[in-house]
Amino acid sequence: MTHTPPTVDVHAHVLLPEVEALVDGLPGHAEARSLDARRNGPAALKVNGRMIGERIERLTDVSARLAVMDAQGVDIQVVSPSPSHYHYWADEETAEKVYRLANEATAAHCSAAPDRLRGLGLVPLQHPEHAVRALDHALDQGLAGVEISSHAPARELSDPAYEPLWARAAETGALVFLHPFGCTLDERLDQWYLSNSVGQPTENAVALSHLIFSGVLDRHPDLRIIAAHGGGYLPTHIGRADHAWRARPDAQGCREAPSSYLKRLYFDSLVHDPYVLRELVRATGPDRVLLGSDFPFDMGSEDPLGDLRATELPAAAFDAIRGGNASALLRKD
Repeated sequence: MTHTPPTVDVHAHVLLPEVEALVDGLPGHAEARSLDARRNGPAALKVNGRMIGERIERLTDVSARLAVMDAQGVDIQVVSPSPSHYHYWADEETAEKVYRLANEATAAHCSAAPDRLRGLGLVPLQHPEHAVRALDHALDQGLAGVEISSHAPARELSDPAYEPLWARAAETGALVFLHPFGCTLDERLDQWYLSNSVGQPTENAVALSHLIFSGVLDRHPDLRIIAAHGGGYLPTHIGRADHAWRARPDAQGCREAPSSYLKRLYFDSLVHDPYVLRELVRATGPDRVLLGSDFPFDMGSEDPLGDLRATELPAAAFDAIRGGNASALLRKD
């Protein structure tokens, strides 16, 4: 009898009020909030507050989450903390408190429905010397891995300081979910929500390029990195990276053409366009794309399965993306 894998959404979030209570009023927090305000602009902040308020139950209450999952036809969610909880401004002592609290709170949320929810924790990228300890703490809570942003202050993901993190993640089979928070283009994107619609795919593309060109994926071929938002602009514009790698000696930090590394990464399906999703599948292969919704935020999808059906992919590819690929990753096959 043919086994039908469950439908798995790898891009879903939980809001952790206890983390925000922990950092409230600490030195550096106000400055970080001010930077976020400058990057987004006042109109976006106003809308964000209302949007979160409307979705707070789905972000915090397991029963509400499961009800929406049932309506969407989603069997399993991989739940990661809201990226607003990264707090990469924090000092070492605060950063340890943040990741421990986030890991434990996420694990507790998922434990309310262990057959349907799998969790991801956090690591303090601003303190790379503590990243392995944080990853191990997440795994000790029963989480499937960790969520990271596209960069930390003054550090790109190509920074050699992260080598122990990549090595430990590869060794343990932990998932590493790459989800940007904030964009270094700053005030250039502070209108019309460009901070998200342009900033997020830009940050994805930059972060993945650092991982590829620096040779991280050569040195750690067993890494299980999942890029949110379909990897941003990179997968569908990878030809320019390949050309640079062939044409310029200063672009040859990786062993093979950059496009070859798309087949060593994983990407969620959240690109908001069936034609772009088809191109993502073509560029990476159907075994590298995973269903993702960005639940329950307004920049996500209310019907991730419907979005996937709109691509009119062959049945085998559809089923792989719907849940087969993610199921294999969660089993650490």
